[in-house]
Amino acid sequence: MPLKPDLTLPIPDDLGAVHFVGIGGSGMSGIAAMMLKAGLKVSGSDRSEGPYLPPLREAGARISVGHAAENVGDADTLVVTSALWQDNPEYQYALAHGIPVLHRSQALAWLTRGKRVVSVAGAHGKTTSTGMLVTALLELGADPSYVNGGVISSLGRSSAAGSGDLFVLEADESDGSFLLYDTAVALITNVDADHLDHYGSHAAFDEAFASFARRASEFVAISADDPGAQRVAALIPDTRTVTFGESEGADVRLTEVTTEGPVSGVITWQGKEHPLRLQVLGRHNALNAAGAFAVLTGLGFDPADVVVALGRFGGTKRRFELKGTVHGVRVYDDYAHHPSEVAAALAAARTGAGEGRIIAIHQPHLYSRTQLMAPRFAEAYERLADYTVVLDVDGAREDPVPGVTGALVSDAFTDQEKVAYLPDWQQAADRVAEVAREGDIVMTLSCGDVYRIIPQVLEALDGRANAG
Repeated sequence: MPLKPDLTLPIPDDLGAVHFVGIGGSGMSGIAAMMLKAGLKVSGSDRSEGPYLPPLREAGARISVGHAAENVGDADTLVVTSALWQDNPEYQYALAHGIPVLHRSQALAWLTRGKRVVSVAGAHGKTTSTGMLVTALLELGADPSYVNGGVISSLGRSSAAGSGDLFVLEADESDGSFLLYDTAVALITNVDADHLDHYGSHAAFDEAFASFARRASEFVAISADDPGAQRVAALIPDTRTVTFGESEGADVRLTEVTTEGPVSGVITWQGKEHPLRLQVLGRHNALNAAGAFAVLTGLGFDPADVVVALGRFGGTKRRFELKGTVHGVRVYDDYAHHPSEVAAALAAARTGAGEGRIIAIHQPHLYSRTQLMAPRFAEAYERLADYTVVLDVDGAREDPVPGVTGALVSDAFTDQEKVAYLPDWQQAADRVAEVAREGDIVMTLSCGDVYRIIPQVLEALDGRANAG
């Protein structure tokens, strides 16, 4: 069974030597790197070698590939994620030997002590919004600490310890851990119900976000467009909120959005207009930028400087990231794993496709989400993609559920000519190559490991073109 850490446990003042189980992830590796910089002794393990491990080794971390009890060594504290299973030998060793076990969010909370924390939350857009804030703050001359859920492309990293008083972090709502932080400024991008396996109801999900907002000691920037965000806004004090979006009554209002190519628009704040021109695609990114603008101006930065700084943001890894082009077919990867995120990602891809078509490769993530949302996924793909290949479910932390496969999504398509359920990855890659032609965009979508199919897709595209 998946691990459910106790987030109510007190966080020790002195962590001693820290061991990370699953140190190779972008978030965990970032926290580990910051603890190394803080002078702590760090070790860790992961199930396989990965790109984040060599820099940690060079910085002094002792890292093992594979999980075994002896990896824990002389650690005083164990750091884990919700993706860990209870039978993990390192976790079991810590329990048997009385070693305190912290969730990654508790370790992050320890790092933020004494800082002015800007927490970014929302069902979608957290990683991009966090990346925008960090990029802009650096452009504006601040030197924030930060931990993001994905690598910021222009910086080549997901985290860093800065010298300034600001600490910007992506706050995860999936397990309630976003309530741990001593937040000064909260940014809520949207409140689109997800993770109901944890919360149990839409009302409980809303209340968690309201509690997160109420904890912000300075102010809350919240979407004026998203219905869920507006439900949450009604639960928090008006005097502490700044709204943003395309809605007429938004405090930070976005208008004149142009989505052909890199997105642009106009932000109106306190009666003055500020042209916004980004490097990234998609209307959703203009909205993310409006939220970042609300935070940055609330922190006291000049609005004219803020829009220029936001224009420097070049994206984050696994967010509409170009992975290769073969014979005129562009292959992108995206982290979208909720129907709303899929719709936004495909709409952004459409603006860059020109006369080409969009061929999507969907890897359902979590059995619970697939069972609950398969028709919504199918609707988004059928409406916005020209053809969709559906893989099988990446269960991640969940046990398999009988009858829940990728076929739930493909079967929900009205037009079966627009979809294929192909659990075999080579067959999936071959089908994509069979369908694609010059000018098309191929796009993998999931927060699972679907990006690993991309080399097969590129090879299949090349092979088919050469065969033709």
